[in-house]
Amino acid sequence: MRVVCTNRKARHDYEIVETYETGIVLKGTEVKALREGRANLKDSYAKIKDGEIFLMNAHISPYSFGNLNNHDPERERKLLMHKREIIRLLGKVKERGYTLVPLSMYFDRNNRVKVELALAKGKSKYDKRESIKRRDEKRIEAYERKYG
Repeated sequence: MRVVCTNRKARHDYEIVETYETGIVLKGTEVKALREGRANLKDSYAKIKDGEIFLMNAHISPYSFGNLNNHDPERERKLLMHKREIIRLLGKVKERGYTLVPLSMYFDRNNRVKVELALAKGKSKYDKRESIKRRDEKRIEAYERKYG
């Protein structure tokens, strides 16, 4: 598994409830750009419409050696999931106010591009401060164990 990009801000802004591995429909120049590591998931999210799920605002830079066949960097891309999974996610997103956020994009063992999609709930400012506090405490404990 070779990770192309991660969405580090997602883990800070959201509380992750469940994760899913999805396929993604790409054009040829997008795959080549991903092999160069030219992708960004910073402000991206997934949206369900007409029984299909799409990745929005994911930026995949144009392939450097592409020509007229290059792609639009921020086009919406279809994600591949089973119909029953999409219906289940739709229920949770509508009913409980969850959000679908991509965590990472990577190549699997068969050289297919996969997206790790998370069902997440937004954190409040207080929760973010609490997470930072816990992370700092762990860092201090590790330092004290190592250096006495």
